Amino acid sequence: MMKVKSNQTRTYDGDGYKKRAACLCFRSGSEEEVLLVSSSRHADKWIVPGGGMEPEEEPSAAAAREVCEEAGVKGTLGRLVGVFENRERKHRTYVYVLVVTELLEDWEDSVNIGRKREWYKIDDAMRVLRCHKPVQATYFQALQEDGCLTSNGSPLVATMSGDLSPSYSISQSSVSGIR
Repeated sequence: MMKVKSNQTRTYDGDGYKKRAACLCFRSGSEEEVLLVSSSRHADKWIVPGGGMEPEEEPSAAAAREVCEEAGVKGTLGRLVGVFENRERKHRTYVYVLVVTELLEDWEDSVNIGRKREWYKIDDAMRVLRCHKPVQATYFQALQEDGCLTSNGSPLVATMSGDLSPSYSISQSSVSGIR
């Protein structure tokens, strides 16, 4: 299913959830510092770069494209951290690890909307995100629980409950139709 917005085409999975992709952009393979970008709606708030998938686009390609547009970075795309479901906003986001190899001086969102970027230690990034983007803070929890991320190659699905605590499950039915 697709829905055309003035500047983009939104894609949805079979359950009606918006298909999204994002990256945890690390300064190095040690994964100690992560890059966050300023929100397009609230310039004083920080978010994990990511956005909607285009029709027929693979989640990994969408993730790499979105971080280049929003954060002005390119790098080595790594493992899938998980698929995160936000029932309130009705979207599912594939989240990958990306080790940054190139920082662009000017990039699409810095020029068009004045977006900023900043490196954070993991604990600080989680603290900053918990207030404004609690679902995104759970990306790091899943990263820290790395051993639980896959089962027989199936991605982890994190579902946010009303109290914003994630519950993790491995469910093919939740993932079907997303790709």
